[in-house]
Amino acid sequence: MTVDSVEEDHSPDADITFTKADLREVVPHDNDPIVISLVTTGKKVHRVLVDQGSSTDVKFWPTFNKLHLSLDHLRSYAGCLYGFAGDQVEVRGYIELRTTFADGTVARTEKIKYLVVNAPSAYNILLGRPMLNRLGPVPSTRHMKLKLPSMEGVAITIKSDQKEVRRCYENNLKQQRSVSHVTSTPPPGVDERRSEVLKVMWRWRKSGAGVLRGGPSRS
Repeated sequence: MTVDSVEEDHSPDADITFTKADLREVVPHDNDPIVISLVTTGKKVHRVLVDQGSSTDVKFWPTFNKLHLSLDHLRSYAGCLYGFAGDQVEVRGYIELRTTFADGTVARTEKIKYLVVNAPSAYNILLGRPMLNRLGPVPSTRHMKLKLPSMEGVAITIKSDQKEVRRCYENNLKQQRSVSHVTSTPPPGVDERRSEVLKVMWRWRKSGAGVLRGGPSRS
């Protein structure tokens, strides 16, 4: 795993709170995750899972291709990921992209380093602790929202798309996949020299047409 240099924190700050008003329009749910949309490379990407249990930010290979990103921008990554069954998940490298979070009133754009993984997933992007710790957003599954401070110190409120959450869940059921845990620590019987831990949570499914929606300016 690469280790970034420690820099002085100049990130914006804002008072982030959740009130009863944030519960309006929230459909009653059984522990739904937060799934949002964001803009990267000039395109709106749906099915972005906010996962506090992940130690990396992930972009899946089908998403990389549908965004028409150049392989020249992909930097090598020496780590390995493994599934429960001991199968190795292919890591194509990592890429740093400008990513915009917006709520229709205010927006914030930051560079995020994504690990590009060639694996089936119900999601296009997975946002983990690196983004959460660096940008200072606060997710609330009760309120189905992600709030983060803008550069002006105003809270940006992004609603979770509960319809997309249902679609992802249904796709998982169709593929008869369960929630999987992927780690860079080799399972029993696999080369023990690969010891650095990297945990990623996602729901598996085969990728197909329609992973990214919309035309040239929207995915």
